[in-house]
Amino acid sequence: MIKNILIAFLLLINTSLFADDINLWKNSTLNKILNKGELRVALEPGYMPFEMKDKKGRIIGYDVDIAKAMAKAMGVKLKIEETAFDGIIAGLLTNKYDIIISGMTITQQRNLKINFSDPYIVVGQTILLNKKYENDIKKSKDLDNEKYTITAVLGQTGEIAARKFFKKAEVITFETESEAVSEVLNGRATAFVNDQPYNTVFMDGKGKGSLVHMDKPLTFEPLAFAFKKGDPDFENWLNNFLRQIKEDKVVNLHERLYNKWFVETKWLKKVQ
Repeated sequence: MIKNILIAFLLLINTSLFADDINLWKNSTLNKILNKGELRVALEPGYMPFEMKDKKGRIIGYDVDIAKAMAKAMGVKLKIEETAFDGIIAGLLTNKYDIIISGMTITQQRNLKINFSDPYIVVGQTILLNKKYENDIKKSKDLDNEKYTITAVLGQTGEIAARKFFKKAEVITFETESEAVSEVLNGRATAFVNDQPYNTVFMDGKGKGSLVHMDKPLTFEPLAFAFKKGDPDFENWLNNFLRQIKEDKVVNLHERLYNKWFVETKWLKKVQ
């Protein structure tokens, strides 16, 4: 009798666990993507070379190519959702899209609201300085002075770093990288704080001869895919996708895309 009760109890537990697994999968973002046949990716074009618009208005960049590879691996169509960065997390939480692939840095504050995949690339904040200040500002700490004005993008980690390291300086924020760096180019601001890849690329183009790149990173910043909490199936798929594109030496996708957007500069002609 006791044996039969124990068997029935174990069967009940297993049935319950199986039902929980089914419900998890049913509610998983990954399952919904497969059923829709469409992957909705949120990004804000304007962060070279991760995402930007070319001369014809098309959104291109490193993150866009990653998103294309992701959709192809899922066997679904890709839909890019152009979104302002300061509202991009709110859009994810209200199901306007499935995932954020927009050069987003993993931070503890963001991680309270959303989950992140493993990092797909690591960057740091660096400084673009107006060339007329190069004799006065030799090290980043020299910028921490009330007579200087620093620009950054609203809500991005450049703003966080600027306010943390330069408490005495005036920090002004803008909606896009191009607006913020233009203030420095035009001499209305002293310096611009932003991610190292963007600053490196900018110096190879419009910044040449007008700005100085103080390229020692102020921060350590892993960038990752962002998705809603409570979704282990989607997280598992994303991390395995990353592992595959980084470790598969035959396809070599990760290295090819890195070289295309961070080493070569042919794409600059499409956006300038």
